[in-house]
Amino acid sequence: MQVFWKKGYDGTSVQDLVDEMGINRGSLYNTFGDKHTLFLAAIDKYCAQIIGDWFTELRRPDAGLDTIRVFFNGLVHQATGDQGWRGCLMTNTVIEMAPHDDVVAARVAANLKRIETTFHTVLERAQTQGELNPGKDPRALARFLTGHAQGLLVLCKASPSKAVLEDAASVALSVLD
Repeated sequence: MQVFWKKGYDGTSVQDLVDEMGINRGSLYNTFGDKHTLFLAAIDKYCAQIIGDWFTELRRPDAGLDTIRVFFNGLVHQATGDQGWRGCLMTNTVIEMAPHDDVVAARVAANLKRIETTFHTVLERAQTQGELNPGKDPRALARFLTGHAQGLLVLCKASPSKAVLEDAASVALSVLD
């Protein structure tokens, strides 16, 4: 997962993978079949491990608008950290592979839908509890926040300035007011 995240699918050779995993080519092929299947396994692990961790607080039953704000602040912090330049494996994969790989596109789309659903659940709860204006559309806002989170992770690859990312997140979060 780390090698694909750092180098992308096309930039990662089978040799890079066997070197990182400490196995020989035969073991890689016997276990995964090919590089593409290993990549799909890496995407699944990333979704379960990394993205799952990012969304832990948003899945709490008491999560509200403040939790969304904390999430975006954490995203900016992560994006400006030591390895922020890598962006998000899912975002990188969408850009690199989704246009020409239907299997990868479906995996990424399913993950983005899970992210949208998480935001939607929080926004509906916030609306029910009076935190979110009743005239706002929780589904549309969830889609916007999903896209904006992905956009921040693209932006950090080109402009990892904390001030730039904080401004972008702040303006985006103003839709919740």
